[in-house]
Amino acid sequence: MKHGLDERLPFYPLRIAVLTISDTRNETTDTSGALLADRLATAGHELAGRAIVPDEVEAIGRQIRTWTDDPQVDVILTTGGTGFSPRDVTPEAVRPLLDREMDGFSVIFHQASFGTVGVSTLQSRALAGQIGETFIFCVPGSTGACRDAWDLVLAQEFDSRFRPCSLVGQVPRYRGVCA
Repeated sequence: MKHGLDERLPFYPLRIAVLTISDTRNETTDTSGALLADRLATAGHELAGRAIVPDEVEAIGRQIRTWTDDPQVDVILTTGGTGFSPRDVTPEAVRPLLDREMDGFSVIFHQASFGTVGVSTLQSRALAGQIGETFIFCVPGSTGACRDAWDLVLAQEFDSRFRPCSLVGQVPRYRGVCA
């Protein structure tokens, strides 16, 4: 098998928190956060937390630090604030917190997104990395972009059965379990 899911291997669930960054969405209108929460649960992962914060650097950073300080959170997914409008500040809030940036995520996300929205993918500043031992992935706020991010990239990256390797083996509680 060159790459893909090896169904013979065990599935190890991640604990994933979902953060929606928006000045306008609430629990009822947050379709992007709902999609991510639904997708991760359907895949067998655990929703470790869900929140909505305004497009403000301090509010974003405060919630992210709360989750990165919590050993029950393996991964944070953010949706929103990655564009070019004046209020889009997710990269500005997250990048200073990163210990390591995962440059390849942006590349792969844009390749996947190009197939659905064409060159409009250039208007996204999607990014990912690691804060301490917690991984964070920041995707655009549209429900379509969240669907692309999960279905075309994250579902595989978060599945311990994906070969030749997945992110799961880098999560402290699974180190040595997923080769």
